[in-house]
Amino acid sequence: MTSATTLSAALHGDHRERLMRVAREVSVAEGTRLFEEGRHADRFWIVRTGTVSLDLRVPGRRAPVIETLGHGELVGWSWHFQPYLWQLGGEATTPVRAWEFDADVVRELCTRDPEFGRTVAVWVGKVVAHRLHAARVRLLDLYGPYGSGGLL
Repeated sequence: MTSATTLSAALHGDHRERLMRVAREVSVAEGTRLFEEGRHADRFWIVRTGTVSLDLRVPGRRAPVIETLGHGELVGWSWHFQPYLWQLGGEATTPVRAWEFDADVVRELCTRDPEFGRTVAVWVGKVVAHRLHAARVRLLDLYGPYGSGGLL
């Protein structure tokens, strides 16, 4: 992921410190499901070490991995947008150490301080935009006329 979407690049000084004051350190074992598509999005994480895969349910098939996230990356953005339901599933593909955030607490901080809220919203928006662009590139590679999945 580009550095513009990592926490250290997106939130500066006081805003980053304010967010980190409500973080808690967690360790997640490999293979642990962090969240399931369609369920309530009540938290999010920033990966310190390890990797988390994002997957999408496909009826009758195993959920394909859409993206893999690592150090410094935001895991979960659905907590920021109503109706606060996960759009994908997520699983630790290696042992993960992360900072975990309670979505209600962070949304309350954003409401109390509109400038902080705007900064968080821009950060989350950049993450979503980056991931949509990355998904588009992967789809073009798979299904576009000049990608690896094109017909000869």
